[in-house]
Amino acid sequence: MKKTFKLSHPKLKLARLVDSIKYEVKKYIKRERNKTLPDDVDFWDFDCKYGATEQEASVIHLSQINKYIDEAEQQKLESFYLEILVKPGYRTRKTDFDFE
Repeated sequence: MKKTFKLSHPKLKLARLVDSIKYEVKKYIKRERNKTLPDDVDFWDFDCKYGATEQEASVIHLSQINKYIDEAEQQKLESFYLEILVKPGYRTRKTDFDFE
């Protein structure tokens, strides 16, 4: 998902518009996570970027998306850019520690 969200609507209030954006993002992430995994992949991982424009976008963590959407609302931005790309994720094995 590469999308520029507008924070203005002639009929919707800003709070409802922000809620609908968060819901759309959540629905997209859920849809991507439910896709069948290839045999060598452990989970679906996401690369995320956020910015006022596509050129200003910087890398963020998946768990920070709602925080940045709220921040855009508080700063009264006219629009913001959000990019969420799916990639295969691989678990790393923890090493065994000997506590003696």
